Amino acid sequence: MAETKTKVTKVSVKDFVASVENDTRRADAETLLKLFAKVTGWKPQMWGPTIIGYGRYTYTYESGHSGDMCMVGFSPRGARLSIYSGMYSDEAAPYLKALGKHKISKACLYINKLSDVDMAALEKLLKAGFASIKKSAKEKGWPTASS
Repeated sequence: MAETKTKVTKVSVKDFVASVENDTRRADAETLLKLFAKVTGWKPQMWGPTIIGYGRYTYTYESGHSGDMCMVGFSPRGARLSIYSGMYSDEAAPYLKALGKHKISKACLYINKLSDVDMAALEKLLKAGFASIKKSAKEKGWPTASS
């Protein structure tokens, strides 16, 4: 079985954000740090080289594959912000209507810049996603932690 590549690292979140070259993306990352902290009440950690994550859950799939992942998080990638909201696109649909300009995949939200979206709608989406992932983990018996 393949080993999970996305793991907690000892890289400083502050140093990582400071190293983001694009000024808008760096400023957006600073804003998201505050928003995610407000929503979760937790401190961020780096997951792999580019994901800023909050909390942790340990999952085990029916296939037997297991690992750890952040409950919610984001990455200020070069082309856009990637947001891991804790919700799949079908669950998130009601919140996405009010969000503004974005793209989605099955479990990831993509935003070019925060000025393209309604921040109140994004906060509601993150709160709902955070609650959803905590509930799902509890129902499945997956351990969770704030760091």
